[in-house]
Amino acid sequence: MARRRKTLSQNFLHDTAAVRRIIRAGALPPDALVVEPGAGQGVLTRRLATGDRRVIAYEIDPRLAAQLSRSLGDRPGLRLVRGDFLRSRAPREPFAVVGNIPYSRTTDIVRWCLAAPHLTSATLLTQFEYAAKSSGGYGRWPLLTVSTWPQFGWRRLGRVGRESFTPVPRTDSAVLRIERRGAPLLPPRRMPAYREFVAHGFTGVGGSLAATLSRRHRTARVRAAFARADADTSTPVGLVTPQQWLTLFEELGDR
Repeated sequence: MARRRKTLSQNFLHDTAAVRRIIRAGALPPDALVVEPGAGQGVLTRRLATGDRRVIAYEIDPRLAAQLSRSLGDRPGLRLVRGDFLRSRAPREPFAVVGNIPYSRTTDIVRWCLAAPHLTSATLLTQFEYAAKSSGGYGRWPLLTVSTWPQFGWRRLGRVGRESFTPVPRTDSAVLRIERRGAPLLPPRRMPAYREFVAHGFTGVGGSLAATLSRRHRTARVRAAFARADADTSTPVGLVTPQQWLTLFEELGDR
């Protein structure tokens, strides 16, 4: 049994205070449509499936799926799905994702969420390092966060100790909140150009972002753009903030 849990990267949350924190962070309307990837033992599912909410809970482990069906199968508004969340189709109406997700599948689950046209927010319990790095917690900003920043805000909303799980993982977790902006910072028609601009910047050619951009633009223009963004031209790409990226794009991106 322990080997199976390890294979599926299952660390079951048993801390009720942590569950309440996730629910609060989710900021779910009473009639929200919620998708839960990896319901596990149903600790979070029980709190999600209350009131008039509609909850679609996925569980890939057949044993756990059967247990969930027996214990929660008759709960109004709850649909239990035995299968892989990552193979599911996103709802065609506004919905939120809330879940305690496997560390090994974090990136895939986050990308699924970001690609869903009607996602309003994703509130995910992830490895602490992932949540911290994704939200700029160490002063560094990764490609995925920067490239989606005009459409989504990324925040880390507190640490959850490893002792809150069974079996106990090797590291703490954190609540990561990804929320679609009500008013995007760029219009949709400009997003492909912005993403390409950011991807080029992250290639790292030349040792700094300014050096990389200078391969496409005149050095004087790049220096002027960095001055407008209040950024030093020697700044490594990972230390450039999302807002500075936006300014650089406005100055250089699709011209």
